[in-house]
Amino acid sequence: MKIRWKLRMAAAQREVWTGAQLRRLLADKAGLELSAASVSALLTKEPTQVKLSTLAALCTALECSPNDLIEVDTTPVEQPARPPQPATEPKAATSGGRSMPPL
Repeated sequence: MKIRWKLRMAAAQREVWTGAQLRRLLADKAGLELSAASVSALLTKEPTQVKLSTLAALCTALECSPNDLIEVDTTPVEQPARPPQPATEPKAATSGGRSMPPL
């Protein structure tokens, strides 16, 4: 599964070009105060995690939905083929000296 962070594109589509502009929007529209470094990191890097409150504030500030900020590719990932395991007969398990019925 691949996740693509699209904040920069979503911001640009709304004429928000700088971190300072986004920071002001977050404070004015969503009441979220983030440092300049945090806003810059959100704009320039793909975060490994985002608080739901931050995601909600971004959506409020940019008047968008989470789908505008995150793209998730749900295509199943192919697993490498495993070599076949040798067939073995299951052994009868014992419990307290008594044999268990066969599987």
